[in-house]
Amino acid sequence: MSTRLESTWLTTPIVLGGGPALTRISRDEFFEFCQANDGLDIERSANGDLIIGPPSGGETGRRRAEVVGQCGTWSHCDESGVAFTHAGFWLPNGAERSPDVSWVRRERWEALTAEERKKFPPLAPDFVIELQSESDRLLHLQAKMQEYVDNGVRLGWLIDPSTRRVEIYRPGRPPDLLDQPSSIDGDPELPGFILDLTPVW
Repeated sequence: MSTRLESTWLTTPIVLGGGPALTRISRDEFFEFCQANDGLDIERSANGDLIIGPPSGGETGRRRAEVVGQCGTWSHCDESGVAFTHAGFWLPNGAERSPDVSWVRRERWEALTAEERKKFPPLAPDFVIELQSESDRLLHLQAKMQEYVDNGVRLGWLIDPSTRRVEIYRPGRPPDLLDQPSSIDGDPELPGFILDLTPVW
């Protein structure tokens, strides 16, 4: 599956229902399809639906770079795990998801084979961040965050710059809501990581 899509017309996410042709696509074929369309945000739901999103706009890209930079700097200094930006992961339920930012404990990352690391790793990250853009639907992102924690993510932050709200997700409990926080603390899952939201807002 190596079809190249035209992204110029895409301004909001679209969903292609997981019929027989799509559900038969192997993980390797799906990876090749995503590589052929690397300007798009492409995910696959647990039932085989393809979710295709447009490229990020400038303001979303700027905010994402700020969040990625802070997480990457902390991860580099902490050395207990590996940070990623927009990397795809095969979750235990069969969905392929690509968080804006993710982090995996080093021992889990190093337990993967070299081939698994090159493609979409078959695991749920320990930590994820999703940054809501103008084209994202809140209900879709909330469902995605719940899917993350249901599949093993220990901590997730859903950041909405338009309202300056943050939803914090952890397994076995409802999301916590923060209104206009200036920072978020990753303890105890990510000891010492504090995300400064001032430049994000």
